[in-house]
Amino acid sequence: MRVNEDRIKAFEREIGELKLKGASNQQERLLLVAGALLLVAGLVVAVLGAVQAVGTTNTADQLAAIASGSLLGIALVAAGVALFVRYSYARFLRFWLTRLLYEQQAQTDRIVEAIGKLAPQQ
Repeated sequence: MRVNEDRIKAFEREIGELKLKGASNQQERLLLVAGALLLVAGLVVAVLGAVQAVGTTNTADQLAAIASGSLLGIALVAAGVALFVRYSYARFLRFWLTRLLYEQQAQTDRIVEAIGKLAPQQ
């Protein structure tokens, strides 16, 4: 097990030397929530715009209600969906990559152990 601990420490040291800036979990969560809120707000604005458009018989008022309410709502929905999907997908891919690295490390350890058993002891 000492070999594994040495490898982990070497890996952590090499990562530290790269000086990579990781994503802030708080900032990512904030943008994920902002995306969900934009999605909900966009739906509300779109529905209010549609209700205003239906509530009048004047064509000019209907077009104004559609332009100000429904189109703005659709734009907010699109922005909210983009933020939500982007940060949800990033979280999933980060988890998937971590899992993949862990499984590959375990597989490498099993191969090294098997080779060590097959090699003649000196």
